[in-house]
Amino acid sequence: MAEIIPFRGLLYDVPKTSIQDVLAPPYDIITPEGRDVLYARSPHNIVKIDFGREEPGDNETENKYTRAKEYLDAWIKNGVMKQSKEPSFYAYEITYTIHGARKRLSGFLGLVKIEELGKGSIYPHECTHAKPKQDRLNLLRICKANTSPIFSLYRSPADGISGILSRITLEKPYIEAPDISGNLHRLWQIHRPEEIEVMKQEIADKAVFIADGHHRYETSFEHWKEMSAKKKSHSGRESYGYTLMFLANLLDEGITILPTHRLVKEIPGNIDGMLSRYFGIEAVTEDFDIERKLSGSRNVFGFFKKGEKAWRLLAYRGQDLSDLHPDLKGIDVFTLHELIFKKILPDAEIGYEMDIAKALNRVNHGEYAAAFFLNPTRVEDVERVAFSSMRMPPKSTYFYPKLLTGLVLNKWETKPE
Repeated sequence: MAEIIPFRGLLYDVPKTSIQDVLAPPYDIITPEGRDVLYARSPHNIVKIDFGREEPGDNETENKYTRAKEYLDAWIKNGVMKQSKEPSFYAYEITYTIHGARKRLSGFLGLVKIEELGKGSIYPHECTHAKPKQDRLNLLRICKANTSPIFSLYRSPADGISGILSRITLEKPYIEAPDISGNLHRLWQIHRPEEIEVMKQEIADKAVFIADGHHRYETSFEHWKEMSAKKKSHSGRESYGYTLMFLANLLDEGITILPTHRLVKEIPGNIDGMLSRYFGIEAVTEDFDIERKLSGSRNVFGFFKKGEKAWRLLAYRGQDLSDLHPDLKGIDVFTLHELIFKKILPDAEIGYEMDIAKALNRVNHGEYAAAFFLNPTRVEDVERVAFSSMRMPPKSTYFYPKLLTGLVLNKWETKPE
């Protein structure tokens, strides 16, 4: 099903750089202030390529995308970045702490042949917005490179890939660097032909689910269509026909999904009565550990509105979702959006916040009128939605930890092997 191949990755020359100063978080979680910090950290920080600043006087011929290409070309020419000598996969491991527990996410980076989502072996699970896709498309057109990986999942009970990853992670990594949260990221090169073949064969009959990076994948698909339309003949092996992915086995216990809570600017005065049609309501005054109260329950939500000293526990009554696809019933984020944001608050201006305490503060300080809290989406629900050819609302999943940008790039002038 999925075609995954090794490639000659473009990596920082570690002896010539302070590696932790040149890597960056994914572009979509970097604030303008955070970008300035990354710019100041190193003249070779990957953010200058992947998510550069707009400057006064920018125009169609000189802008953040053309500067990104200039930086990339110069860093290659000056030896700041170098290309692997052999087609390789790259083992990637992140050691992190979440809710007091130490966990490890492991997988590998490789190139995946682009196809239309849901039409073959690659499946989305979440809706996307247009603006980020245009930004990523501009970057692809100019730089001709995948500058950050798409986080994807596959399901495999086999132990071929896991055995290779276990072996190589006992060796000294090529890259080892912490992120701003203290998580440790490590990268190794896998270049033995026999191991590469084992990995290719194990994935060959597997479906691939996009976890994080829908914008990047859809952008790669649009660019592939653009480039294909310009050419009279195709070999099927063109560089632009592949995109860079990190692939992790969804049976791996190191995968963590965090919830993203919803905030609304306005609510009607009779909101409690409207909610009571669909939910049983319990006022909670003494215990504001909302995460603990929600944990372990299905279709149970928290609700807090400005000026209140209590929050409300909303328990879905199990009705009024007859139009929802059977595969989507029981998934919290669909229950929340179908009942609250389609039936009760169809015109709501929705904001997002991961931190419960920050969400409460944003409501108490008047930035928003109310907040809805939910449990994290389960990884098996992501798989179920994807296989059903459905998509979750935006911000339904927050896979943690985030992959670092800059560990390895895919420059398209290199032909896939």
